[in-house]
Order: sequence, then C-alpha cells, then structure tokens
Amino acid sequence: MEQCLHDANPDILLADGFEDALIGYGTRFSYGVAVYSRRKCLDILVERDGMDYEEAVEFFDFNVTGAYVGENTPVFLEDPEENDECEVWCDGSHEERS
Repeated sequence: MEQCLHDANPDILLADGFEDALIGYGTRFSYGVAVYSRRKCLDILVERDGMDYEEAVEFFDFNVTGAYVGENTPVFLEDPEENDECEVWCDGSHEERS
C-alpha cells in the first residue's frame, strides 16, 4: 500500500510505527494524504507500548494528531462505532446543541 500512496503523492507523509493502522489514502484539496484508523493507532499504543487506554488517547492526541507537519500530514479517521461524540455529529444533533 505504501507504494500506492507514494504514487498518489510522492511527498506523502506516513506515521512511523502505525503501519498496521494505515487504511488507505484520501485527498485534501488536490493532493493525496495517508489515512489511518484512530482506533487501530490507539490499539497499537496499548499493545506495543503497554499504555492503558487513557494514556494512549492522551499521548496520541498530543503527539500524533496534534503534530501538524505541513500539507501532507496524515488524516486519522474516527470510527463512529467507537466514539459516542461521532454519533452526535453523524446524526445532526450537534446543531441542536449550538
């Protein structure tokens, strides 16, 4: 898959250590970016690094998703089945809370 990503965008950036969480690529404006499963990334931190779930979330949010490294920064997809807040956005009820 990595070759396919580099074919889509030779300057694509990949998240080191999260190869098993890579699910494909998407397009941001006119260039391809790597897309990862956030849930799988968190699982990797728990299993590989021995973090508990809360530690993994804190580490991931600050050090991974919080690290913008330019226009080729990867995207981390939220799985709505794993995130109650996603359901609020997906069903449109966030508009009622505004």
